[in-house]
Amino acid sequence: MTPQIETAVIKYDENQAGYIDLGNGKIRLEKEEPADWAMEIAKRELRETPENVEKAISELKELLQQQKHLYVPTDDEYMKMFLRPCHFYSDGALKRLLSFYHMKLKYKDSCEEVMPASLKHVFAEGILTLFPKRDQLGRRILCLEAGKKWKPSKVPLNDIFKGIQLTVMGAMAEPTSQICGAVVIIDMEGLPISHITQFTPSFAIMLLDYIQECICLRLKGVHVVNNSYIFNMLFAIFKPFIKEKLRKRIFFHGKDFGSLAKHIDRSCLPAKYGGNMECELPPGPALGEFFDCYRKDFEMANSFGFTKDYVYKK
Repeated sequence: MTPQIETAVIKYDENQAGYIDLGNGKIRLEKEEPADWAMEIAKRELRETPENVEKAISELKELLQQQKHLYVPTDDEYMKMFLRPCHFYSDGALKRLLSFYHMKLKYKDSCEEVMPASLKHVFAEGILTLFPKRDQLGRRILCLEAGKKWKPSKVPLNDIFKGIQLTVMGAMAEPTSQICGAVVIIDMEGLPISHITQFTPSFAIMLLDYIQECICLRLKGVHVVNNSYIFNMLFAIFKPFIKEKLRKRIFFHGKDFGSLAKHIDRSCLPAKYGGNMECELPPGPALGEFFDCYRKDFEMANSFGFTKDYVYKK
């Protein structure tokens, strides 16, 4: 089996960037330029050519100059973070960027204090896990265990949502993740009926708004494992609000991990999901400490957005 390692060490590289040392693997924020294979994907799928990049960045900067109440960086790397998911169409990138920052105003209570220090308890419970390996297509893998492992009294649903936002913000800063995107595994093993009451219509609407309109990362697949009749009923209730593009990327596997392996190579999956990944999984507390290594980056990211005198109109 591939166990969750009991201890892990936070180390720092030559650039003083923190990472989790797992012995035979590591988890780090990969901020370096993408490898050639990733750039080939960017060119083929995202229209990322020198000409398109230059044109789109210039256009997006001009569009942002018209947003008098929006404070964001205007360096090329920041522009690419929004342009890549929108295939270097500047108007689409502006729409996504505005939706991203409008969310802070629309769902203030759920988007405040999205900082590592205030979310360590989420990771400590092992509810959110970042796999050490990307999948065979270079995508980040995030696992959410929202069944019996989740204790709402310790980790409210809203805090899980904040933890997801924090993890996504980290991936957004990675050029390779900007290109290849991410996949999510949702493990619903042992979901108690009492947990169903946590998923209110308002929360579901907010979550779908975030995924479908605001998230600035290519979500390439949502894989639900150990799903039960209870979860299937819950999904059926909210299915009409899920757009076709997202619906096509949601897969239900039950306990059939062979089905999951058709989408994510076994070498990228731990044994508990039918894989043979050689790296250990990081312990929750270490993942919280890892993100805290980048607290200044998250503080800066949280400082961007609309100015206080901006009036949001629903």
